[in-house]
Amino acid sequence: MSVAAFDTLSAARKLQAAGVETEQAEAHAEIVAAAVHGARGDLVTKADLDAAIAGLENRMLKIAIAMVAGQAALTAALIKFLT
Repeated sequence: MSVAAFDTLSAARKLQAAGVETEQAEAHAEIVAAAVHGARGDLVTKADLDAAIAGLENRMLKIAIAMVAGQAALTAALIKFLT
């Protein structure tokens, strides 16, 4: 899984340019970086989603086939019973 890195130096410099004191700018940048790095375990990629969707499609196909087979067996049993 690939996630872009958070540039704390750039963030701190932008905060300083906006008038935030150096210590506060650095603290804010570090807090945001920690939040971004901490959330990485919860992020998924397109490949992760594609694999999950493929698995669900496979399960749905198996269920549909089982339902059709069950319906065919029930129909055959009803025909045999009624004739």
